[in-house]
Amino acid sequence: MPDTKSRTDTPAIYAELQHRLLTGGFVPGDKIMSGPLAQEFGCSANTVRDVLLQLSKVGLVDFAIQRGFRARQVSRERRSDIARFRVLLEQEGAVRSMRNGGLTWEARLTAAHHSLVHIENQIARAGDGAPIVGIWSDAELTFHRTLISECALPPLIETFESVYMQFRQQMVGLENNCVPDYFHQIIAHHQLIMDAALSGDEARLRREIEHHQARHFL
Repeated sequence: MPDTKSRTDTPAIYAELQHRLLTGGFVPGDKIMSGPLAQEFGCSANTVRDVLLQLSKVGLVDFAIQRGFRARQVSRERRSDIARFRVLLEQEGAVRSMRNGGLTWEARLTAAHHSLVHIENQIARAGDGAPIVGIWSDAELTFHRTLISECALPPLIETFESVYMQFRQQMVGLENNCVPDYFHQIIAHHQLIMDAALSGDEARLRREIEHHQARHFL
């Protein structure tokens, strides 16, 4: 359970609420009340509302005048659309990074992949990923973020961050039980992406990135 007592500044509150939205801390569609959260964090309700407005701008929270804030609804149709857009962004970002990154990028990507696989193997063996799904989510984001990190297109990276967060929220909201078989599958997917990234074969890298997300397409 995250320690919220010391999280009274806006960036820390944003990080905590984002974490909850990405790991099932809010039921999709449920109203998010600023009052109780303000009491929890020891801040004003206006501070919480400001953070929720920021989260609405990246697509994790719905906001409507006179209705307030709600955790974003999930659906297989939306997950499919987001997954397809994510593929387009990640393919372009990864291929450009392959061209630009060199050995430094390859080393960072290898390190990120090693950390991710270690966590995924732990979950696959344990058979219950719920206690560490947040740790895994952070490690997976680091891997995919590193994959596109040398694309030299800041707007692409910024857009990918938002799309990834929305995708992760959809995934958590729709998957009732994604372990252990789920992790055996994605361990293989991430290895294929890693191998393709180091191979220098742009077409192969594009194929593996799409293959990783294809199971979510409708």
